[in-house]
Amino acid sequence: MMTEQYYKDALKLAQREVRSCAAKGEHPYLPRLDDFVSSERISCGSSLGTLWIPSELIVGTRNSGRANAFAKNFLPLLDERSEFAAKWSSLCKIHVDEGIRDPILCYEYMNRFYVEEGNKRVSVLKFFGAPTVYAKVIRVMPEQNGSREVELYNAFLEFNRCTKLNLPEFSTPQSYSKLQKLLGKEPDEVWTDDERKDFFAAYYYFREAYDPSGSRSTVEIGDAMLVYIEVYGYEDLRGKSAAEIKKSVAKVREEITLKREEQPIEVKLDPQNVYDRPAGLFSKVLPKPTLKVAFIHDKAPETSGWTLSHEAGRLHLESVYGDEIETKAYCNSLDDGDGLQEIEQAIEEGCTVIFTTSPRLLPASLRAAVEHPKVTVLNCSLNTSHRYIRTYYARMYEVKFIIGAIAGTLAQSNDVGYICDYPIFGQVAGINAFALGVQMVNPLVKVILEWSSVGGVNAATQRLRDRGIRLISTQDTKSFRESQSSSFGLAIIDDNGETPLARPVWQWGRYYEEIIRSIRDGQFKTEYEESNRAINYYWGLSAGVVDIRCFDVLPESVRRLASLLKDSICSGVEPFRGPLFGQNGDEIVKDGEILGTDEIITMDWLVENVVGAIPKYEELDETGKATADVVGVEATTKEKQN
Repeated sequence: MMTEQYYKDALKLAQREVRSCAAKGEHPYLPRLDDFVSSERISCGSSLGTLWIPSELIVGTRNSGRANAFAKNFLPLLDERSEFAAKWSSLCKIHVDEGIRDPILCYEYMNRFYVEEGNKRVSVLKFFGAPTVYAKVIRVMPEQNGSREVELYNAFLEFNRCTKLNLPEFSTPQSYSKLQKLLGKEPDEVWTDDERKDFFAAYYYFREAYDPSGSRSTVEIGDAMLVYIEVYGYEDLRGKSAAEIKKSVAKVREEITLKREEQPIEVKLDPQNVYDRPAGLFSKVLPKPTLKVAFIHDKAPETSGWTLSHEAGRLHLESVYGDEIETKAYCNSLDDGDGLQEIEQAIEEGCTVIFTTSPRLLPASLRAAVEHPKVTVLNCSLNTSHRYIRTYYARMYEVKFIIGAIAGTLAQSNDVGYICDYPIFGQVAGINAFALGVQMVNPLVKVILEWSSVGGVNAATQRLRDRGIRLISTQDTKSFRESQSSSFGLAIIDDNGETPLARPVWQWGRYYEEIIRSIRDGQFKTEYEESNRAINYYWGLSAGVVDIRCFDVLPESVRRLASLLKDSICSGVEPFRGPLFGQNGDEIVKDGEILGTDEIITMDWLVENVVGAIPKYEELDETGKATADVVGVEATTKEKQN
């Protein structure tokens, strides 16, 4: 009978699995849940009802009753003349003729399933390659011990609550919420049945294209799929052939590998000193070709102080390199899309170095870099872990610390105001550094925090003035979003107008000069070859990429203080030295300790003398939301999730 032949074939596969496990020193039989989870914890499990579960995640049995009757791959090991074999063959006939309909009973633990009733049904279904099994499921929660495995599982539970999916699996907890966002979903948005079915089909289609042999782990496949969607988009995945998917995956292989790094980002705090390194023989003999460099802006210099500052940097670059370099600016790149069209146009026009000057251009920058590996793409943002592009930003918090000290000396017994743009990486550090500068010279003064991305800069300024505050640190660059008389920096703002006192200065020209020098010198390529992580540039006062301008109205003694603090920071003095206390009075940094660079970048808490809060996601204007979606600090994204 055909069903008997099925059993013989299954038995051979099971015996082969046992031999393979023995050769690798692995246990060849099914694991038993009772062996590593206490009966008390199992008895406290909660029913999930009856649902379809991925057969590949059914890995063992509840107890020892039938564990050794199956190999590790759940195929049968008992003699083909046994009663067990006859029952297994009978189930084969039922499956072939009408399908197995009765649900199994199993326990889910850490997203793996252990069968209590229905082992033979699972075995038959796995033999025939059924992707899912109908099951009554009881969930057993692990001990909350703070381990990485439990942290990953907790992130999976949130994802599973919205999607009812057990796949894909990821190597980092953040990947689950990232997938939800990439698919255009709010973090707590529940999927429809059709959306679930479509994604499940897309997952298995991607899996087959990525790994036809089935040898890859579910985690590796999940990481690979996430990278694919991040670069190419979900709709692109659904519209490509298997061959096209394989080709695209090959282009992002390093990005997939990066997902599994414990520390995926390498932060460069100062430019490489290239002046004293002797030039190579060929660089002395052969002239270098003209380097074509593109600057892709999300806005125009006539409407954005941020873009204006980067345009000043581009013009500085031309003045330094003359005929050795040719630059071109592309403005308002987000008006009709995501900026990819402008990047592609620049590449078609011969540009081999692309600077995209807004975090909102990060997705398009990554896509272009993957598709054009010979083109160098850099994005102006912070704390992004992408292997194929580099990011650059400035440690403006160093200047904010000095400006805070200036404000503290002038405040007397009055509070001072601070207006910040967006709750993104690096900006919260600026708030806290300013507040620490104030506190250093005037411990009794409070810093009242407002946000220009919540109602506009004029409204934020008015809220401060309504509280009687005249000494205000406004935005880092001139704003064109509203008609207003104020510009930026620390100023006295009252009924008589604005009196500027001190101003942060972005020296983007210096930044671009050093990056282009490293590209032409070869150091840029060497950094890539020597690192297996994403490279973020985060330079500050010591590199000359930020500075402070003090106006003559400031007393000479205050200007001397500012100069002294600048020299100290350039010499290595760190503003974020403990003890540091949060708004709730808890000690966050102990006495004598210094915050690490990663802790400064991702800071999402406020120091004790700040009055105000990091805004909720829904409070932000549309530009603020779009920016926070890409590089928002955790406090804001958490509010979005809640």
